[in-house]
Amino acid sequence: MDADLSAFDPTPGVPVVLEPGVRRVLAPNPSPMTYRGTNTYLIGETDIAVIDPGPDLPEHGNAILSALKPGQRITHILVTHAHLDHSPLAASLSQQTGAAIYAFGGPDAGRSAVMQSLANAGLAGGGEGVDTNFRPDQTMREGDTVRGPDWSFEAIHTPGHFGNHLSFAMDDVCFVGDHVMGWASSLVSPPDGDLTDFMASCEKLRARDWRVFYAGHGAPIENPHERLNWLIAHRRAREAEILSALSKAPASARALAEQIYTETPPALLGAATRNVFAHLVDLSGKSQTRPLGPLHSDAQFERC
Repeated sequence: MDADLSAFDPTPGVPVVLEPGVRRVLAPNPSPMTYRGTNTYLIGETDIAVIDPGPDLPEHGNAILSALKPGQRITHILVTHAHLDHSPLAASLSQQTGAAIYAFGGPDAGRSAVMQSLANAGLAGGGEGVDTNFRPDQTMREGDTVRGPDWSFEAIHTPGHFGNHLSFAMDDVCFVGDHVMGWASSLVSPPDGDLTDFMASCEKLRARDWRVFYAGHGAPIENPHERLNWLIAHRRAREAEILSALSKAPASARALAEQIYTETPPALLGAATRNVFAHLVDLSGKSQTRPLGPLHSDAQFERC
């Protein structure tokens, strides 16, 4: 289901018109976790809303400002979530433009009770890294709206990849951050990511009609519901693999990842282990698995 990766290869810093009033500027931060880099979106014709300013790279900030045409100004900065590849540039961009920053909240906002318990026990985040300094000027909750002269966004709380993750709906278009990506399945890494929340957020998005998703990484997703169906089926298939393996013997998330992710490069096995642990936490919440001892990323799990 993953897209032809070679087909998406834009030049960082060069604005690309995706449709009237919507432009994308790619940040120069490619990596195994970010693909070609972070997509920053500029929406509007006069008062510009910036979605996900990206990493704190001066050259990317300059590219965003250089993309402004005569008569345009940045008036709003919207952030999907507080990962280091999405939110850090918001602060300096706000200082330069006077635009307020809108998001669900700080890096701990929206975290489920079980994930907060894991964080309190010392489990740290993995993957892209958390922007621990991120603080919005204005918080947005489910259904809140923010408007400009020629655009309006509705906030949809889509935790799962990250507790404070928002998607921003503009009519039949949705800016989905890292919740849905066209180039790979989304990372769910406890305690920042919660698979139970992730699946619920997928169902929430699937209940609405969409024309296109603009993701935090990769090309536009022109078949939103097909992609959501794939994501849900992919996770359910992974769940079945984990339950099958645990039917034979108890195992840790790391051991299960080594059994299941046989074609994953060694550099990504840590992320795969986090994904498996997210499944184990979800399955334990559904009384299908249980840890042999306290719930922890290194725990052995058995099937109930």
